[in-house]
Formats: sequence, C-alpha cells, structure tokens
Amino acid sequence: MISGGGTGGHIYPAIAIANAWMEKHPDTEILFVGAEGKMEMQKVPEAGYKIEGLKVAGLQRSLSLANVSFPFKLASSLRKSRQLLADFKPNAVVGVGGYASGPLLFVAQNKGIPTLIQEQNSYAGLTNKLLSKRARRICVAYPGMEEFFPKDRIQVTGNPVRKDILDLKGKSEMAKFHFGLQPDKKVLLILGGSLGARTINQAVLADMVGFEESGYQLLWQCGKYYFQEMSQKVMGSGLKHVYLMEFIREMDLAYAAADVVVSRAGALSVSELSIVGKPVIFIPSPNVAEDHQTKNAMAYVKEIAAVLLKDNHAVGQLKKEVDQLMADESKMDLLSENIKKLARPDAANRIVSALEEIIA
Repeated sequence: MISGGGTGGHIYPAIAIANAWMEKHPDTEILFVGAEGKMEMQKVPEAGYKIEGLKVAGLQRSLSLANVSFPFKLASSLRKSRQLLADFKPNAVVGVGGYASGPLLFVAQNKGIPTLIQEQNSYAGLTNKLLSKRARRICVAYPGMEEFFPKDRIQVTGNPVRKDILDLKGKSEMAKFHFGLQPDKKVLLILGGSLGARTINQAVLADMVGFEESGYQLLWQCGKYYFQEMSQKVMGSGLKHVYLMEFIREMDLAYAAADVVVSRAGALSVSELSIVGKPVIFIPSPNVAEDHQTKNAMAYVKEIAAVLLKDNHAVGQLKKEVDQLMADESKMDLLSENIKKLARPDAANRIVSALEEIIA
C-alpha cells in the first residue's frame, strides 16, 4: 500500500515508486490511499492504480474553525485505515508525506507491518517526522537528514521522477511543434505547480510584453486556480508568443523545448530539473512549512547549479534575471552542467531495493 498526497510533489513520486516496483514484480497488487477531494483521487486512477480516500484533513497551524472537525476526521480515517489494512493485508506500507499518509502508517506500525517513508524535501514534514520513529527505512533526497530522522534507518536515494523525462535527446524539435512554438525563438518555460503560483504569474504578467520584445516565447503553466484570469489578460494583450496552459501533461516535451526554466522549488520540481539539466531560476514559495522551498533551492545555488530569485523580488525583477541568463551562454552551460551532477535518475529503483529489504 502507498499512502500520501495532497500535491503533485507527493503524488508523482508515489506513482513513480509504484511503476518501478511493478516493473520488477508485475504480479503485485498495489493499493493507494489518499485524502478525499485531493488531486490524488484523480491522478492515481489515471496512472492505472486503485485508490481509497480518507476523510483526513490537516491541522491548521493558526486558530481556525476547521480545527474543530479535525479530531472527528482523524478518528474516521483511523477506523477506515484499520479496515483497509485488514482487507488488503499488505506486505509493506509506503508513506510519501502529507497528512493523508499519517493514519494509515500509524495503524500499520501498530500492527507490526513494515513501513517505509519517502521524504522529498530538505526539511522534513511533520507527518514524516512523527512516523519515522517506527519506520523500518527512511528514503531521503538530501544528505544531512539526521536532524529529523533516526540516522541508522536513513538511506539517501533521491526523489523518484516520471520516467519519460529521463532522456530528452532528440525531442526539442518535436516538442516545439507539439506546443505550437516557433522553431527559431528562445523558449522560457514558466512553472508554478499544478495549482499555480500567484507571485510567478504576476511577475510574468508584469514582464510578458518585455519578454516578447526581447525575442523570447513563453510556454507558461499558470495553474488551475489562475487559468481563467491569466487567459483573459493574455488574450487582451495582443501578444503572439505567449503560450498559456492550465496544466502541462507532456512535461518531457516542455523540458525539451525550454532554453531557461522559471520554477518554484518544490522537491519534485527540483529533482526533475536536475535530471533534465536545463538552466533554472528558482522562485521558492514562502508559504510552505519551515520555508523548505528556499532550503531546497539554496542547496543548488551553493553548487552554482541554479539562480535564486526571492518571491518578494520576483515582480519587477524577473525579466532582468532572465535577460542576464539568456545573454550569458557560458553561465547557462555551467548551470546546466552543475545541476546534472546533483541528479539521481535511479531514485525509484533505489527505493524499490530498500522496500525489498524490509519485506524480506
């Protein structure tokens, strides 16, 4: 059983682990467990796996009426977790983080079922920290995670990513054709996550006329929450080289088309960008626990593998950063070369090996 979710940063690694396991053990039955109403309830079935939903919700860190229902949702989720474990009888349970993984792994650990935790970020989430005390193995993407987890159970594996991005050779021309891009113009790929990032969208809106005047074309994933608003503003701008999308499914082609990428610094984005090896400007979200996106990004900036632009400086400064990078091919090459050194393309298989060890 694999549990967790809430964002693409949790869901896609979980699916990558499942896919890698099924390649080695095709007769296995896998059941996902997520949170009702969250994106995993759609994305997991699309990937070909069954999923059960829990009524679990996160505990708000500030005073909120939503916290009143938290104990009841937790109790319901624990009851359903017990029933799912009794019915499915898993050999092991994997938690990929997010509050959806809490009840299932807690019950599994009480029953003595082997559990493995996969932590994507350089700063561990609360759920994973609590569950780590009884987990058999903790797979992490960054060194130095002894601050959060028992040292003897940590294994540095990297973050599992979608298989289609592992090799982008020869895809650039096809990618530009697929998205309707001009073959002779530089491509700036803008990513703010599946739901969108307000600051990144506002920064692009502020500079999109200038980007076109500089000869760039934008492949822009603005996210579900902002698509209608951004569509109206792009349509009213008269610009010809802004290619706006709510969500990009063919990420391998998007990466292949890009000359420079602007992205949040969530764990999945950072791991994917390491593998594709494109020059990247990270704009970390400040609205995450313990500012972990900035910590993710700084791990790369220290290795001269990425550029960091603070969220509160993005509106008004994004074009300056893009122009400086696009004009400096030697820096683009250096960033590309250095970020590839930090890639772990075999992460999913390493996690499968760790899982095999705790089951044996």
